[in-house]
This record gives sequence, structure tokens and C-alpha cells, in this order.
Amino acid sequence: MRILGINALFHDPAAALVIDGRTVAAAEEERFSRRKHGKRPVPFSAWELPEQAAAWCLRRAGLRPQDLDAVAYSYDPALARPAGELGLDDPWDHLRQTYAREAPGFLRTALPGLDPEIVRFVPHHMAHAASSAYCADGAEDSSVLVLDGRGERASHLAARRVGDKLEPLYAQELPHSLGLVYEELTGHLGFLRSSDEFKVMALASHGSPRMLSELRRYVHPTGDGGFRATGVPWHEFCPPRGAEEPWTQDHADVAASAQAVLEETLLDLVRWLHGQTRHSVLTLAGGVALNCVANSRIAREGPFSRVWVQPAAGDAGTALGGALLLAAGSGDSPEPMAGADLGRDWTDAELGAWLKTAAVPFERPPDIAETVARTLADNGIVAWFQGRSEYGPRALGHRSLLAHPGHAGNLERLNDVKGREQFRPVAPMVLADRAAEIFDGPLPSPYMLFVHDVAESWRDRIPAVVHVDGTARIQTVDPAREPLVARMLGEFEKLTGLPVVVNTSLNTAGRPMVDDPRDALECFGSSPVDLLAIGPYAIRRGDVFRAAGDGRV
Repeated sequence: MRILGINALFHDPAAALVIDGRTVAAAEEERFSRRKHGKRPVPFSAWELPEQAAAWCLRRAGLRPQDLDAVAYSYDPALARPAGELGLDDPWDHLRQTYAREAPGFLRTALPGLDPEIVRFVPHHMAHAASSAYCADGAEDSSVLVLDGRGERASHLAARRVGDKLEPLYAQELPHSLGLVYEELTGHLGFLRSSDEFKVMALASHGSPRMLSELRRYVHPTGDGGFRATGVPWHEFCPPRGAEEPWTQDHADVAASAQAVLEETLLDLVRWLHGQTRHSVLTLAGGVALNCVANSRIAREGPFSRVWVQPAAGDAGTALGGALLLAAGSGDSPEPMAGADLGRDWTDAELGAWLKTAAVPFERPPDIAETVARTLADNGIVAWFQGRSEYGPRALGHRSLLAHPGHAGNLERLNDVKGREQFRPVAPMVLADRAAEIFDGPLPSPYMLFVHDVAESWRDRIPAVVHVDGTARIQTVDPAREPLVARMLGEFEKLTGLPVVVNTSLNTAGRPMVDDPRDALECFGSSPVDLLAIGPYAIRRGDVFRAAGDGRV
């Protein structure tokens, strides 16, 4: 079966292609349109489709729209109810339902030749669940927990996978939503709602959960697999913050309290789920599963021996999950994800042609990994553009900004380069076989979805990646899976004695992650990066400016 998955209704529009149960391609529309998150999650944008991502997925496989056997649309309007009946203040939500019902026709227009009769509506949270349960290796018998802002009428799904079957166990109906409560706080704290929730998580580390007992009145588990989470009067906890205003200790404390009550509630949900299934493996999806602090507490204190999180846990991942769910239902056994590098790539010759067209001075060193390691050892910042781009919000060694972790000032330096708030941390990538001596937490951690305590003996050696609470959100690198990144890390260790490199996403604030060579050149040209490593080629900032001064650029 050749199945195209589509996520479009709320935010993070994306497309994924599954052929005979194997994931061939997956990409988010923002990487093509250069609009962060693809669009805002408002009813008036619900008609917008991931047209460019879908067309690319088909090109990647050499398919035409008429070659598809099915299209999975990750929302089922037949399950929806009016927003007022769900207790939601969303007077234009009926537009979403109208656009969803008309999706087959919209898709026919976007993908000429597509038969609208092959479009199948997939329940939103079942698509999330499939993206996790089917993509994790060794999860044929496992539990799955989904939590986000909202789907058709729920905000949560507990389910189990047995073989290739997914069985729902419990769903928390709206208006109760841990995701929406966290979104509301994000807006109250002056950040962009349904976009900047990770900033609240980072700010929480600077605060104390002194408001936790009061917050439990509004957010708490019910003991039966569900929870209550609605109507939090955030203005009673702290004054709202303007987007350009400095944060106060009250703001940090309310963030810490919200983070704590989220973690408490999640722990109750996973314990209830384990009581129903007795599985050893838990998989997670939904936007709340991008909260790596909560994930680590689930792994540390929960009853499951292994926790796996979908790297595209937000709505983008439902494109893949929807396609996998239809594949499983048709008799194709879904294959686990080998990695998150499911997007676009270019050959060495194509990259060289881009650089010649851009008329920038470049070189092809004998080993780009060694060249990058030497630049990092000299405390240079490197833009790293290698292989296929990542699916999901994390830079995992394909579209990354790299730096030396041994200089504390590199945290402020990178946040300045990216135009970010200074309270936000940057992450380390580390060779998998060295991780345990430096970091305490779930290992391996290839997708940067858990936080780890940094060993006391290492905190002064890698200060740039140690958050204020002594933790780090790590990515472990397996040489068999990422040989080029591993070689760069190995060369850096030879030069510095450190098997760790700073890794943050290759973008600037408010912009999607770099995806194609033009994006990489624009980012390199507009930010103080010392070296761009693009495929086997190296572009040095000093060479570019010397060439410009000589009139050669």
C-alpha cells in the first residue's frame, strides 16, 4: 500500500509517505514555506494544506498523486462536536469542521490527479498514538499515552498496542486539557501561545513551585485514567507579562508550579495505564510529550521499564501516524523508525552547484568532520548542514549549530546568535558509549527528548550545556547510525579531551529550522557563524568577507 499522510487542521502542517509499512519520507510545511509552524492554529487557516511537503514526499518516491492507494487525513470531523458543547470558547471552530469535511476536495486541488475517494479521515489522537506505538522499535506489545491541546472532542488518549492492533482504553474529553492549560500559561507569561511552551519549561527551572498546592485545585488527576484541567485563573497567580517585558521571580515560580502539577498528573496517568496493561514499554506522543522534563520524571518514577517518545510528537507527527494506522489496517506491518532524518537532502554535486551559483569562496577539505572539530576546538561556531533534514522540532545532527561546551560564555553567545532569551539552555550531543559517565538519565537518548543530570565532576568541564538546575537535554550519537557526526565528536575529543559538543538548531529566533542550501547560506550570511559545513564543503566567514572586500563577491 502507498499511503500519504496529511496533517493540516490545527498547526504544524506536514506530510508523510508510507509504502508497504515503511516510512519513505516525512516533512513539515514550514521547512518549505519558511513560516514558523506553517501557520497559526486559528480556524481561518484550517483550510491550508502542506502542499509543498506532500508534493515533495511524492517526488522522493517517484510517485504521482494517482499512484496512491490511500490518503490519511489526521482528523475525523464525524467525531467532533460544537465547541460550545465541549466547553470551549472558540466561536469560529465550526469553520474547522467545515474545512475538514471538505478536505478531500481541497487535496484534489492541491495534488492534481488525486482521487478524493481515497481520502480517509483518521481520528486525531489515534494518529498520534500510531506515530508512537508503531515507530518505536520493540514495541509490538506496549502502552501508549497521547496528550495535547485538543483533537475532535478529547485532549488525551490512553491505549495499548498488541501486535499491529491499537486498542483505545480511555480518552479525557474536553474542556479538560493539560495542553490547553499549558498554552494559556504560555500566553499569560508573554510568549507565543501554541508555539513557545518550551520556554515556559525552561523558565520553570529558574523558579520554585510554591504555588503548587493552590494550582492543584484546578489541575489534578481523577484516579480513573483521566484528569481535571480547565479554568485556571492565571491572573490570580501572577500578573501577565508583556512580550517585551523582563520576567520576574513570580513568573518563574508560576512556571515551576505549572510544570510540577503537569508532572504529577502525568505520573498518575501512566501508573493507571500500567495497571491496565502491565506492559514494560510505554510510548508517548502529542505536544505535551515534547516536555522533556516531564518525560524524564515519567522514565525515572513511573512503572514502565522503557519510555520511547516520538521525535515529531506534535501535530506534525500525526501525518506519519495516520499513514501508519491505515497501513496496519490494510495488512502492512509498520516498520519502526530508523531515525528522524526523513526530509530533504542533496548530493555533493548539487551542493557544489549551489555554492558556485552563490559565488562564495569554499573549499573541499579531506575530511569535513576533522575541519569542523578543529574549528570548534578553536572556539568557533559552526553551522552544520548534512544529509536529510529532521522531522520534528529537534536538531539531531543534520541541521545544527555547533559550539565548544567548555566555555561558559558560549551559552550567551549562541543565544545572541539566534536572538533568543538568555534563560534558555542549549543542548549537548555526546558519543553514545561515553554518555553514561557524564549524564544520568534514560539512555540511549537519540532524539533529545529527556533531561539528564550532569555528573558533578563534569559540570565545570562542559558549563555551556549545563542548565541552571544542573541538567542537560542530551542527544546520544550512535556511530553506526550517524557515522559523520560520531567522527566529528571523536576528532573533537582528540583535540580537547571532551566527547561532547554543543548542539542547537540551525535557525534564528522566529524562523523555521534551515532545510535547503539557500536557507543555510542565508543563515550563515546573517549571523556571526565562523564556518558553514555543508556536505563535504567548508565556507569560512573570514574568506567570504575578504572576498567581498576584494570585490570577488
